Amino acid sequence: MSVGWVAGSTRARLLLENRVGRETARRMARATGLGEAAQMLAGGRLAGAATERTLEAAQHAVADQLVLELRLLAGWLPAGAGGLIRTLAGWFEIVNIEDRLAYLLGADLRTPLHLGALASAWPGAEGSETPSDLRAALRSSAWGDPGADTPEAIHLGMRVAWARRVIRAAPEARAWAGAALALLLARERFLANTHWDALRLGALPELGSGWMQAATLADFTSALPARVAFPLAGIDQPEDLWRGELRWWRWVEADAEALVRRSREGRAVVVGAVALLAADAVRAAAALASATTANAAAVGAFDDMA
Repeated sequence: MSVGWVAGSTRARLLLENRVGRETARRMARATGLGEAAQMLAGGRLAGAATERTLEAAQHAVADQLVLELRLLAGWLPAGAGGLIRTLAGWFEIVNIEDRLAYLLGADLRTPLHLGALASAWPGAEGSETPSDLRAALRSSAWGDPGADTPEAIHLGMRVAWARRVIRAAPEARAWAGAALALLLARERFLANTHWDALRLGALPELGSGWMQAATLADFTSALPARVAFPLAGIDQPEDLWRGELRWWRWVEADAEALVRRSREGRAVVVGAVALLAADAVRAAAALASATTANAAAVGAFDDMA
């Protein structure tokens, strides 16, 4: 085991000691408003969100802190291993790319997340002036060509590409990525009514091929291999797919905890730690949203996740 992997694994475990945690997140979700909930983050790893005045800004601060932690973690890994963190952090580049595309199509300009060395296509995409320019930046990067420069093509293309990249870079996350892709395809087909032909680019060995002919969500789930169908089990109505996403997060978090606990220093520890930090950030962002809505149903939905 190289010194870099030992140092990176140690750093990853240290980062986990500063998580918000379930109990604090539950108290945040039951706060009387955003200000009270955000103040519970003061003094901790997500303190940057404590002084924000809007939900969007507070959640952005949570995401930016996680990006910073991943950048620092990448710096502790041996030479050449930074690509692992870049791949795992791909979600944040997706956010920046989609925000940039929305701006090019008339939306307000949003502050991008500070990716630094975790960026792949973003340095070229950030200055894009047209959707075509943005697609070209993707095509010349690790993301590859999404097939078109429409929001729909980039939304689906980048997520499918991310699943493929994660599976290649982190075998420990293979089932997580496959199940996440299954959830994505289910949402696209049965909620967004995307045609199966457009979803065929989501074909991966992890998903098999029987799902491409499914007429209902239940048929889709039954056609998937059991190892990736788990989050969808028992969900027959498309409007209930959010429950599958919460189940996915709980499963990934439990799996990642076990991965970190049973593994010696090395890639598995780092992959598990990144998943746990992400789950903690998602939980904190959801708690902020729950406090902002002051809605009993929202608090109940948060409890399902926490």
